[in-house]
Amino acid sequence: MIHITPLLQAVATVATDSKGMMAVGAGLGAGLAVIGAGLGIGRIGGQAVEGMARQPEAAGRIQTAALILAALIEGAALFGVVIAFQIQGKI
Repeated sequence: MIHITPLLQAVATVATDSKGMMAVGAGLGAGLAVIGAGLGIGRIGGQAVEGMARQPEAAGRIQTAALILAALIEGAALFGVVIAFQIQGKI
């Protein structure tokens, strides 16, 4: 049988410590930024390949636009991760 009381006590200790909550918030913020970037870049890649398959003559323009958009999304994700770590106080 699993005893959950020690786990709940540990969570309560972290919850009362403000630095513990900052760490949890920073971890969630960084994780959400990375997950969002992954979903965005995946969608861009999929739609770009689909667009190139439908119009092969426009493949160069589509690829250029997809690379630019992926770079912008990656920059936004990096910004989100840096801000999350600044909130935590690691940087």
